[in-house]
Amino acid sequence: MKGRIAALLLAAACMTAAGCGSEKNGDSAGVPETVALTLWGAAEDEALLQETIRTFEQEYQGQANFQITFEVQGESDCKDVLLSGLEAGADVFTFADDQVSALAAAGALDPVENAESIKQANLSAAVDAATVRDTLYAYPLTADNGYFLYYNKRYFSEEDIQTLDSILDAAAANGGKFAMDWSSAWYVYSFFGNTGMEIVLNEDGITNHCTWNRQDGAVRGVDVAQAMLAIARKPGFSNRTDEEFLAGVQNGSVLAGVSGVWNAVAIEEAWGADMGAAKLPTFTCAGQQIQMASFSGCKLIGVNAYSQHYDWACRLAEWITNEQNQKLRFEMRGQGPSNINAAASAEVQQSPAIAALLEQSEFSQLQRVGGKFWDPVTAFALNMAAGNATGEDLQKQLDKLVEGVTAR
Repeated sequence: MKGRIAALLLAAACMTAAGCGSEKNGDSAGVPETVALTLWGAAEDEALLQETIRTFEQEYQGQANFQITFEVQGESDCKDVLLSGLEAGADVFTFADDQVSALAAAGALDPVENAESIKQANLSAAVDAATVRDTLYAYPLTADNGYFLYYNKRYFSEEDIQTLDSILDAAAANGGKFAMDWSSAWYVYSFFGNTGMEIVLNEDGITNHCTWNRQDGAVRGVDVAQAMLAIARKPGFSNRTDEEFLAGVQNGSVLAGVSGVWNAVAIEEAWGADMGAAKLPTFTCAGQQIQMASFSGCKLIGVNAYSQHYDWACRLAEWITNEQNQKLRFEMRGQGPSNINAAASAEVQQSPAIAALLEQSEFSQLQRVGGKFWDPVTAFALNMAAGNATGEDLQKQLDKLVEGVTAR
């Protein structure tokens, strides 16, 4: 809104100058305006988004001279890059839903103008993820930003995949690894999420409330830390980033692991009919089996409030997220649609990865945490993966974790 108001004021100031506004309205011969837009998206989505741009330009052929440029920008840090220079940022961008509150508060996003039609076309969970205080600020793109278990059916039975202990034992027995990324707090939430301990965003929308260092109750923070150490000691365990997990799948060293639908196509190419997907297993903690939890979320498309061609940017955002292009995204990238009709298609319903995500959704929580959550959890988990290399008392480490996560 701020960007458009500034543009309108500039246009009004120029009205007495010859030729001012000719780019917007076309010249006297009726030549269409030139619309230059920049689209940010993930590197792995480039082919998909280039095709989407092509069909958008075809759909609106003759209405404008389009100059739409795709630039690679990771979705996880889109907010930080955009807010470092809004007026120089992309007109349209893909981002993870946990950034929507900060982007709206900073004035980077305006309320979606045709909100009701967008809400009616998309799954309610995806709409909620794009909403701040009952106002829709972005266009839902996927409803699949979560994680679950991938496994090679050649090495694991249906019984094996029920518990992490069995998975680790079977992986080791077959000369391979179960991989999970403990350098990412996003995945580490799995071990704390169903224990009764909490990580929630405070009402200020910035700071966190966290009880992962709890010293009482059926499951204490130390119990989870000890469980993680026991897992790390297993010969079948490997702490790997998502990229290293996929590389291990492809070279045969990884037989099972935790990831999301974005790797479904590549894993199926590697394992073929042996690709299995299921909810996360249980893990041994405090003498009991606890179901591993997960964060859930959606990918969204945002329109920069400072775009010089805001209306066209909105049209592009809506085009990227329509039923047709969400189906294309599933076909090319294996990502789960937020569009109701696309999600109900037979192809989506038959996807093992989507089925596993839906199975895991019962044990998932919409990711809503402040920025101070990530680094303290990563530091703690990496030390657990290394077998408590620092030798520090576990309770002290958990107290330090909570102090960092809840810092103001």
